[in-house]
Amino acid sequence: MNIYREKIEQYIDKNQEQLIEHIRNVVKIKSVIGDEEEMQEYMKRIYQEIGLEIHEVTPNYHKLANHEAFVDSGIPFEKRKNIIGLYNGTGDGRSLTLHGHVDVVSPNPLEKWTKPPWDGKIEGNKLYGRGSADMKGGLIANWFALKTLIDLNIQLKGTVQLHSVIEEEAGGGGGALACLEAGYITDGYISTEPHNLNVTIAHAGILYFRIKVIGKTAHAGLAHEGVNAIGKIYKIYDAMEALNQKRAKEIHFELFNKGSGQSVHLNQGTLHAGDWVSNVAGHAVLECRIGFIPGESRKDIKKLIHETIEKVMREDEWMQQNPPEIEWFGWSTEPWYQDPEDEFVQSFVQTASSILGKPTKIIGRASGNDARFTQYYNKPGICFGPRGSNIHGPDEFVELDSVVKVAKVLANYIVEWTSSPQLKKADQKPVLK
Repeated sequence: MNIYREKIEQYIDKNQEQLIEHIRNVVKIKSVIGDEEEMQEYMKRIYQEIGLEIHEVTPNYHKLANHEAFVDSGIPFEKRKNIIGLYNGTGDGRSLTLHGHVDVVSPNPLEKWTKPPWDGKIEGNKLYGRGSADMKGGLIANWFALKTLIDLNIQLKGTVQLHSVIEEEAGGGGGALACLEAGYITDGYISTEPHNLNVTIAHAGILYFRIKVIGKTAHAGLAHEGVNAIGKIYKIYDAMEALNQKRAKEIHFELFNKGSGQSVHLNQGTLHAGDWVSNVAGHAVLECRIGFIPGESRKDIKKLIHETIEKVMREDEWMQQNPPEIEWFGWSTEPWYQDPEDEFVQSFVQTASSILGKPTKIIGRASGNDARFTQYYNKPGICFGPRGSNIHGPDEFVELDSVVKVAKVLANYIVEWTSSPQLKKADQKPVLK
Protein backbone atom coordinates (compact mmCIF):
# COMPACT_ATOMS: atom_id res chain seq x y z
CA MET A 1 0.00 0.00 0.00
CA ASN A 2 1.32 3.45 -0.86
CA ILE A 3 1.31 6.29 1.68
CA TYR A 4 -0.96 8.44 -0.48
CA ARG A 5 -3.87 6.03 -0.70
CA GLU A 6 -6.15 7.81 1.77
CA LYS A 7 -5.53 11.23 0.18
CA ILE A 8 -6.15 9.82 -3.30
CA GLU A 9 -9.44 8.18 -2.39
CA GLN A 10 -10.67 11.23 -0.48
CA TYR A 11 -9.88 13.50 -3.43
CA ILE A 12 -11.69 11.28 -5.92
CA ASP A 13 -14.73 10.90 -3.66
CA LYS A 14 -14.91 14.65 -3.14
CA ASN A 15 -14.45 15.53 -6.83
CA GLN A 16 -16.20 12.67 -8.59
CA GLU A 17 -18.80 15.04 -10.06
CA GLN A 18 -16.02 16.48 -12.23
CA LEU A 19 -15.28 12.99 -13.50
CA ILE A 20 -18.95 12.33 -14.27
CA GLU A 21 -19.46 15.70 -15.95
CA HIS A 22 -16.56 15.09 -18.33
CA ILE A 23 -17.96 11.67 -19.24
CA ARG A 24 -21.28 13.33 -20.05
CA ASN A 25 -19.50 15.93 -22.15
CA VAL A 26 -17.64 13.40 -24.29
CA VAL A 27 -20.66 11.13 -24.73
CA LYS A 28 -22.38 14.14 -26.32
CA ILE A 29 -19.65 14.25 -28.99
CA LYS A 30 -20.60 12.10 -31.98
CA SER A 31 -17.21 10.49 -32.52
CA VAL A 32 -18.26 7.67 -34.84
CA ILE A 33 -15.33 5.90 -36.50
CA GLY A 34 -13.69 8.25 -38.98
CA ASP A 35 -15.13 11.38 -37.37
CA GLU A 36 -12.99 11.67 -34.24
CA GLU A 37 -11.59 15.19 -34.67
CA GLU A 38 -13.91 17.07 -32.28
CA MET A 39 -13.44 14.45 -29.58
CA GLN A 40 -9.66 14.57 -29.92
CA GLU A 41 -9.69 18.34 -29.57
CA TYR A 42 -11.60 17.91 -26.32
CA MET A 43 -9.07 15.39 -25.02
CA LYS A 44 -6.18 17.62 -26.06
CA ARG A 45 -7.70 20.52 -24.14
CA ILE A 46 -8.23 18.64 -20.88
CA TYR A 47 -4.74 17.14 -21.11
CA GLN A 48 -3.35 20.64 -21.47
CA GLU A 49 -5.41 21.88 -18.52
CA ILE A 50 -3.53 19.57 -16.14
CA GLY A 51 -0.15 20.52 -17.57
CA LEU A 52 0.61 17.54 -19.77
CA GLU A 53 2.99 17.80 -22.70
CA ILE A 54 0.95 17.25 -25.86
CA HIS A 55 2.14 15.02 -28.67
CA GLU A 56 0.11 14.30 -31.80
CA VAL A 57 0.53 11.18 -33.90
CA THR A 58 -0.92 11.23 -37.40
CA PRO A 59 -1.00 7.71 -38.86
CA ASN A 60 1.09 7.08 -41.95
CA TYR A 61 -0.48 4.32 -44.00
CA HIS A 62 2.69 3.49 -45.94
CA LYS A 63 4.72 3.08 -42.75
CA LEU A 64 2.09 0.95 -41.03
CA ALA A 65 0.73 -1.23 -43.83
CA ASN A 66 3.51 -3.82 -43.70
CA HIS A 67 3.25 -4.44 -39.96
CA GLU A 68 1.86 -7.92 -39.33
CA ALA A 69 -0.66 -6.55 -36.82
CA PHE A 70 -1.95 -3.75 -39.05
CA VAL A 71 -5.64 -3.79 -39.94
CA ASP A 72 -6.68 -1.58 -42.84
CA SER A 73 -9.93 0.14 -41.89
CA GLY A 74 -10.32 1.64 -45.35
CA ILE A 75 -10.92 5.05 -43.77
CA PRO A 76 -8.46 7.81 -44.83
CA PHE A 77 -6.20 9.15 -42.07
CA GLU A 78 -6.52 12.79 -43.11
CA LYS A 79 -7.49 15.01 -40.13
CA ARG A 80 -7.44 11.97 -37.85
CA LYS A 81 -4.87 12.29 -35.07
CA ASN A 82 -3.97 10.39 -31.95
CA ILE A 83 -3.42 12.58 -28.91
CA ILE A 84 -0.83 11.74 -26.27
CA GLY A 85 -0.57 13.56 -22.96
CA LEU A 86 2.87 13.12 -21.44
CA TYR A 87 3.75 13.49 -17.75
CA ASN A 88 7.51 13.47 -17.28
CA GLY A 89 8.65 11.73 -14.12
CA THR A 90 11.35 13.08 -11.84
CA GLY A 91 13.58 10.03 -11.65
CA ASP A 92 14.24 6.51 -12.87
CA GLY A 93 10.84 5.02 -12.08
CA ARG A 94 9.00 2.70 -14.40
CA SER A 95 6.86 4.23 -17.11
CA LEU A 96 3.18 3.53 -17.68
CA THR A 97 0.61 4.03 -20.45
CA LEU A 98 -3.09 4.53 -19.77
CA HIS A 99 -4.88 3.94 -23.05
CA GLY A 100 -8.35 4.63 -24.37
CA HIS A 101 -10.07 5.04 -27.72
CA VAL A 102 -12.38 7.88 -28.73
CA ASP A 103 -14.12 6.23 -31.67
CA VAL A 104 -17.54 4.65 -31.26
CA VAL A 105 -19.80 2.57 -33.46
CA SER A 106 -22.97 3.97 -35.00
CA PRO A 107 -26.03 4.08 -32.74
CA ASN A 108 -28.33 2.99 -35.58
CA PRO A 109 -31.12 2.00 -35.63
CA LEU A 110 -32.05 5.00 -33.48
CA GLU A 111 -35.65 3.88 -32.98
CA LYS A 112 -34.45 1.02 -30.78
CA TRP A 113 -33.08 3.43 -28.16
CA THR A 114 -35.28 4.46 -25.23
CA LYS A 115 -32.64 7.01 -24.12
CA PRO A 116 -31.07 9.53 -26.52
CA PRO A 117 -27.70 8.12 -27.68
CA TRP A 118 -25.88 11.47 -27.60
CA ASP A 119 -27.27 13.14 -24.44
CA GLY A 120 -25.32 11.48 -21.63
CA LYS A 121 -28.55 11.00 -19.69
CA ILE A 122 -28.10 9.87 -16.08
CA GLU A 123 -30.61 7.67 -14.29
CA GLY A 124 -29.49 6.51 -10.88
CA ASN A 125 -26.06 4.90 -11.21
CA LYS A 126 -26.21 4.62 -15.00
CA LEU A 127 -25.00 7.10 -17.60
CA TYR A 128 -26.52 6.29 -21.00
CA GLY A 129 -25.20 6.98 -24.47
CA ARG A 130 -23.22 5.59 -27.34
CA GLY A 131 -19.66 5.07 -26.18
CA SER A 132 -20.46 5.64 -22.49
CA ALA A 133 -19.05 2.22 -21.63
CA ASP A 134 -17.05 1.53 -24.79
CA MET A 135 -15.02 3.37 -23.84
CA LYS A 136 -15.39 7.00 -22.90
CA GLY A 137 -15.92 6.19 -19.23
CA GLY A 138 -12.54 4.47 -19.05
CA LEU A 139 -10.85 7.11 -21.20
CA ILE A 140 -11.91 9.90 -18.83
CA ALA A 141 -11.02 7.77 -15.79
CA ASN A 142 -7.44 7.61 -17.13
CA TRP A 143 -7.25 11.39 -17.26
CA PHE A 144 -8.91 11.86 -13.88
CA ALA A 145 -6.56 9.40 -12.17
CA LEU A 146 -3.51 11.35 -13.32
CA LYS A 147 -5.24 14.68 -12.62
CA THR A 148 -5.78 13.50 -9.05
CA LEU A 149 -2.08 12.95 -8.49
CA ILE A 150 -1.13 16.26 -10.10
CA ASP A 151 -3.68 18.19 -8.03
CA LEU A 152 -2.40 16.52 -4.86
CA ASN A 153 1.16 17.46 -5.87
CA ILE A 154 2.29 13.83 -5.68
CA GLN A 155 5.62 13.65 -7.49
CA LEU A 156 6.07 10.60 -9.69
CA LYS A 157 9.45 9.10 -10.50
CA GLY A 158 8.32 7.46 -13.72
CA THR A 159 6.79 8.86 -16.88
CA VAL A 160 3.05 8.47 -17.50
CA GLN A 161 1.51 8.61 -20.97
CA LEU A 162 -2.20 9.09 -21.63
CA HIS A 163 -3.08 7.73 -25.07
CA SER A 164 -6.30 8.94 -26.69
CA VAL A 165 -6.51 7.00 -29.95
CA ILE A 166 -8.68 6.54 -33.01
CA GLU A 167 -10.23 3.56 -34.80
CA GLU A 168 -10.00 0.79 -32.22
CA GLU A 169 -13.40 -0.31 -33.43
CA ALA A 170 -11.94 -0.81 -36.91
CA GLY A 171 -8.83 -2.71 -35.85
CA GLY A 172 -6.55 -0.13 -34.26
CA GLY A 173 -4.07 0.12 -37.11
CA GLY A 174 -4.17 3.91 -37.27
CA GLY A 175 -4.58 4.30 -33.53
CA ALA A 176 -2.77 2.25 -30.89
CA LEU A 177 -0.41 0.63 -33.39
CA ALA A 178 0.50 4.00 -34.92
CA CYS A 179 1.42 5.36 -31.48
CA LEU A 180 3.57 2.36 -30.59
CA GLU A 181 5.28 2.45 -33.98
CA ALA A 182 6.01 6.15 -33.37
CA GLY A 183 7.96 5.16 -30.25
CA TYR A 184 5.43 5.81 -27.49
CA ILE A 185 6.28 2.63 -25.61
CA THR A 186 6.32 2.25 -21.82
CA ASP A 187 7.11 -0.43 -19.24
CA GLY A 188 3.43 -1.25 -18.77
CA TYR A 189 0.19 -0.67 -20.69
CA ILE A 190 -3.37 -0.48 -19.36
CA SER A 191 -6.38 -0.17 -21.64
CA THR A 192 -9.49 0.79 -19.68
CA GLU A 193 -12.00 -1.13 -21.77
CA PRO A 194 -15.34 -1.88 -20.02
CA HIS A 195 -14.36 -5.27 -18.60
CA ASN A 196 -16.40 -5.12 -15.41
CA LEU A 197 -13.51 -4.44 -13.01
CA ASN A 198 -11.76 -7.63 -14.12
CA VAL A 199 -8.19 -7.84 -15.41
CA THR A 200 -8.13 -9.10 -18.99
CA ILE A 201 -4.95 -10.74 -20.26
CA ALA A 202 -6.08 -12.50 -23.43
CA HIS A 203 -8.35 -12.08 -26.39
CA ALA A 204 -9.36 -14.00 -29.46
CA GLY A 205 -7.76 -13.97 -32.82
CA ILE A 206 -10.21 -12.49 -35.33
CA LEU A 207 -10.72 -12.80 -39.07
CA TYR A 208 -13.32 -11.21 -41.32
CA PHE A 209 -14.15 -12.88 -44.62
CA ARG A 210 -16.77 -12.76 -47.35
CA ILE A 211 -17.97 -15.54 -49.62
CA LYS A 212 -19.25 -14.68 -53.09
CA VAL A 213 -21.50 -17.07 -55.00
CA ILE A 214 -22.79 -16.60 -58.53
CA GLY A 215 -25.99 -18.03 -59.97
CA LYS A 216 -27.65 -17.70 -63.35
CA THR A 217 -29.97 -14.74 -63.82
CA ALA A 218 -33.33 -15.26 -65.50
CA HIS A 219 -36.73 -13.57 -65.63
CA ALA A 220 -38.99 -14.62 -62.77
CA GLY A 221 -41.46 -15.97 -65.32
CA LEU A 222 -38.72 -18.28 -66.59
CA ALA A 223 -37.13 -19.00 -63.23
CA HIS A 224 -36.74 -22.66 -64.13
CA GLU A 225 -34.04 -21.60 -66.59
CA GLY A 226 -31.99 -19.81 -63.94
CA VAL A 227 -29.90 -20.82 -60.94
CA ASN A 228 -30.74 -18.90 -57.79
CA ALA A 229 -27.61 -17.77 -55.93
CA ILE A 230 -29.64 -17.39 -52.74
CA GLY A 231 -30.24 -21.12 -52.57
CA LYS A 232 -26.55 -21.76 -53.13
CA ILE A 233 -25.39 -19.30 -50.47
CA TYR A 234 -27.74 -20.89 -47.95
CA LYS A 235 -25.91 -24.18 -48.37
CA ILE A 236 -22.77 -22.35 -47.33
CA TYR A 237 -24.65 -20.60 -44.53
CA ASP A 238 -25.73 -23.98 -43.15
CA ALA A 239 -22.17 -25.31 -43.38
CA MET A 240 -20.80 -22.27 -41.54
CA GLU A 241 -23.41 -22.59 -38.80
CA ALA A 242 -22.58 -26.29 -38.42
CA LEU A 243 -18.90 -25.35 -38.10
CA ASN A 244 -19.81 -22.70 -35.53
CA GLN A 245 -21.72 -25.23 -33.41
CA LYS A 246 -18.95 -27.82 -33.70
CA ARG A 247 -16.26 -25.38 -32.61
CA ALA A 248 -18.40 -24.07 -29.75
CA LYS A 249 -18.60 -27.62 -28.37
CA GLU A 250 -15.01 -28.65 -29.02
CA ILE A 251 -12.83 -25.53 -28.62
CA HIS A 252 -12.36 -24.23 -25.09
CA PHE A 253 -10.03 -21.67 -23.53
CA GLU A 254 -10.68 -21.18 -19.83
CA LEU A 255 -10.04 -17.44 -19.73
CA PHE A 256 -12.50 -16.83 -22.59
CA ASN A 257 -15.13 -18.98 -20.92
CA LYS A 258 -14.72 -16.84 -17.79
CA GLY A 259 -14.90 -13.53 -19.61
CA SER A 260 -17.32 -14.20 -22.45
CA GLY A 261 -19.19 -17.40 -21.60
CA GLN A 262 -18.05 -19.15 -24.79
CA SER A 263 -14.59 -19.44 -26.26
CA VAL A 264 -15.19 -19.19 -30.00
CA HIS A 265 -17.81 -17.88 -32.39
CA LEU A 266 -18.37 -17.87 -36.13
CA ASN A 267 -20.81 -15.05 -36.77
CA GLN A 268 -22.57 -14.65 -40.11
CA GLY A 269 -23.17 -10.94 -40.08
CA THR A 270 -24.42 -9.76 -43.48
CA LEU A 271 -26.07 -11.33 -46.51
CA HIS A 272 -26.69 -9.51 -49.79
CA ALA A 273 -28.22 -11.15 -52.84
CA GLY A 274 -29.87 -10.30 -56.13
CA ASP A 275 -30.79 -6.89 -57.50
CA TRP A 276 -34.44 -7.10 -58.57
CA VAL A 277 -37.51 -8.87 -57.22
CA SER A 278 -38.52 -10.14 -60.67
CA ASN A 279 -35.11 -11.67 -61.43
CA VAL A 280 -33.58 -14.94 -60.34
CA ALA A 281 -30.74 -13.82 -58.05
CA GLY A 282 -27.51 -13.98 -60.01
CA HIS A 283 -25.18 -13.30 -57.10
CA ALA A 284 -25.02 -13.55 -53.31
CA VAL A 285 -22.43 -12.38 -50.78
CA LEU A 286 -22.16 -13.63 -47.20
CA GLU A 287 -19.86 -11.82 -44.71
CA CYS A 288 -18.58 -13.56 -41.60
CA ARG A 289 -16.41 -13.02 -38.54
CA ILE A 290 -14.63 -15.93 -36.88
CA GLY A 291 -12.84 -15.88 -33.53
CA PHE A 292 -10.15 -18.31 -32.42
CA ILE A 293 -8.10 -19.06 -29.32
CA PRO A 294 -4.40 -18.87 -28.43
CA GLY A 295 -2.79 -21.92 -29.98
CA GLU A 296 -4.75 -21.46 -33.21
CA SER A 297 -3.42 -19.21 -35.97
CA ARG A 298 -4.79 -17.23 -38.86
CA LYS A 299 -3.25 -19.80 -41.20
CA ASP A 300 -5.08 -22.63 -39.42
CA ILE A 301 -8.42 -20.83 -39.57
CA LYS A 302 -8.15 -19.86 -43.22
CA LYS A 303 -7.44 -23.50 -44.08
CA LEU A 304 -10.48 -24.59 -42.06
CA ILE A 305 -12.80 -22.17 -43.86
CA HIS A 306 -11.51 -23.21 -47.28
CA GLU A 307 -12.00 -26.90 -46.42
CA THR A 308 -15.55 -26.25 -45.21
CA ILE A 309 -16.51 -24.52 -48.45
CA GLU A 310 -14.80 -27.17 -50.57
CA LYS A 311 -16.95 -29.82 -48.88
CA VAL A 312 -20.10 -27.90 -49.86
CA MET A 313 -18.81 -27.62 -53.43
CA ARG A 314 -18.23 -31.36 -53.73
CA GLU A 315 -21.93 -31.91 -53.05
CA ASP A 316 -23.19 -29.28 -55.51
CA GLU A 317 -22.61 -29.64 -59.26
CA TRP A 318 -23.25 -25.94 -59.98
CA MET A 319 -20.69 -24.77 -57.44
CA GLN A 320 -18.16 -27.27 -58.78
CA GLN A 321 -18.43 -25.52 -62.13
CA ASN A 322 -18.74 -22.04 -60.57
CA PRO A 323 -16.58 -22.08 -57.42
CA PRO A 324 -17.41 -19.60 -54.65
CA GLU A 325 -14.84 -16.87 -54.06
CA ILE A 326 -13.41 -16.19 -50.60
CA GLU A 327 -12.11 -12.73 -49.74
CA TRP A 328 -10.37 -11.92 -46.45
CA PHE A 329 -10.89 -8.31 -45.41
CA GLY A 330 -10.90 -5.99 -42.40
CA TRP A 331 -9.95 -7.42 -39.02
CA SER A 332 -7.09 -9.90 -39.22
CA THR A 333 -5.41 -10.49 -35.88
CA GLU A 334 -3.64 -13.29 -34.09
CA PRO A 335 -4.82 -14.17 -30.57
CA TRP A 336 -3.29 -12.23 -27.68
CA TYR A 337 -2.12 -13.82 -24.45
CA GLN A 338 -0.28 -12.00 -21.67
CA ASP A 339 1.65 -14.12 -19.16
CA PRO A 340 -0.46 -13.94 -15.95
CA GLU A 341 2.65 -14.45 -13.82
CA ASP A 342 4.31 -11.31 -15.15
CA GLU A 343 5.11 -8.84 -12.36
CA PHE A 344 3.02 -6.15 -14.05
CA VAL A 345 -0.10 -8.32 -14.01
CA GLN A 346 0.42 -9.60 -10.49
CA SER A 347 1.16 -6.19 -9.01
CA PHE A 348 -1.88 -4.64 -10.68
CA VAL A 349 -4.17 -7.43 -9.47
CA GLN A 350 -2.86 -6.92 -5.95
CA THR A 351 -3.53 -3.17 -6.06
CA ALA A 352 -6.98 -3.57 -7.60
CA SER A 353 -7.97 -6.24 -5.09
CA SER A 354 -6.88 -4.03 -2.21
CA ILE A 355 -8.74 -0.94 -3.46
CA LEU A 356 -11.90 -2.85 -4.42
CA GLY A 357 -11.93 -4.90 -1.23
CA LYS A 358 -12.24 -8.27 -2.95
CA PRO A 359 -10.15 -10.53 -5.20
CA THR A 360 -9.86 -9.24 -8.76
CA LYS A 361 -10.48 -11.89 -11.41
CA ILE A 362 -8.14 -12.53 -14.31
CA ILE A 363 -10.11 -13.25 -17.48
CA GLY A 364 -9.93 -13.34 -21.26
CA ARG A 365 -12.34 -12.12 -23.92
CA ALA A 366 -13.65 -13.63 -27.14
CA SER A 367 -13.50 -10.15 -28.68
CA GLY A 368 -10.53 -7.99 -29.65
CA ASN A 369 -8.94 -4.79 -28.33
CA ASP A 370 -5.85 -2.61 -28.59
CA ALA A 371 -3.93 -4.26 -25.73
CA ARG A 372 -2.88 -6.99 -28.15
CA PHE A 373 -0.35 -4.69 -29.80
CA THR A 374 1.92 -4.75 -26.72
CA GLN A 375 3.03 -8.29 -27.52
CA TYR A 376 4.89 -7.00 -30.59
CA TYR A 377 7.01 -4.67 -28.42
CA ASN A 378 7.98 -7.08 -25.65
CA LYS A 379 5.98 -5.12 -23.07
CA PRO A 380 3.24 -6.31 -20.71
CA GLY A 381 -0.31 -5.11 -21.20
CA ILE A 382 -3.73 -5.63 -19.62
CA CYS A 383 -7.29 -4.34 -19.81
CA PHE A 384 -9.14 -3.10 -16.74
CA GLY A 385 -12.19 -0.90 -16.86
CA PRO A 386 -15.67 -0.10 -15.58
CA ARG A 387 -18.90 -2.04 -15.63
CA GLY A 388 -21.37 -1.35 -18.40
CA SER A 389 -23.86 -3.03 -20.67
CA ASN A 390 -25.55 -2.95 -24.09
CA ILE A 391 -22.19 -2.27 -25.70
CA HIS A 392 -22.65 -1.66 -29.45
CA GLY A 393 -26.40 -1.90 -28.86
CA PRO A 394 -29.34 0.35 -27.93
CA ASP A 395 -29.30 2.03 -24.51
CA GLU A 396 -25.60 1.45 -23.88
CA PHE A 397 -24.66 2.58 -20.38
CA VAL A 398 -21.76 2.73 -17.95
CA GLU A 399 -22.14 2.30 -14.19
CA LEU A 400 -20.82 5.48 -12.61
CA ASP A 401 -19.71 4.01 -9.30
CA SER A 402 -17.50 1.60 -11.22
CA VAL A 403 -15.82 4.45 -13.13
CA VAL A 404 -15.00 6.06 -9.78
CA LYS A 405 -13.49 2.76 -8.63
CA VAL A 406 -11.42 2.53 -11.81
CA ALA A 407 -10.03 6.02 -11.21
CA LYS A 408 -9.07 5.07 -7.63
CA VAL A 409 -7.33 1.88 -8.73
CA LEU A 410 -5.46 3.64 -11.52
CA ALA A 411 -4.33 6.58 -9.40
CA ASN A 412 -2.95 4.27 -6.73
CA TYR A 413 -1.32 1.97 -9.24
CA ILE A 414 0.36 4.85 -11.05
CA VAL A 415 2.08 5.77 -7.78
CA GLU A 416 3.08 2.20 -7.00
CA TRP A 417 4.31 1.21 -10.46
CA THR A 418 6.23 4.39 -11.23
CA SER A 419 7.90 4.36 -7.80
CA SER A 420 9.84 1.21 -8.70
CA PRO A 421 13.10 1.44 -10.65
CA GLN A 422 13.04 0.62 -14.34
CA LEU A 423 13.87 -2.95 -15.29
CA LYS A 424 17.20 -3.55 -16.91
CA LYS A 425 16.85 -4.94 -20.43
CA ALA A 426 18.30 -8.27 -19.35
CA ASP A 427 15.54 -8.60 -16.73
CA GLN A 428 12.68 -8.08 -19.16
CA LYS A 429 10.75 -11.16 -20.18
CA PRO A 430 9.10 -11.72 -23.56
CA VAL A 431 5.31 -11.70 -23.44
CA LEU A 432 4.57 -12.76 -27.02
CA LYS A 433 2.93 -16.16 -27.03
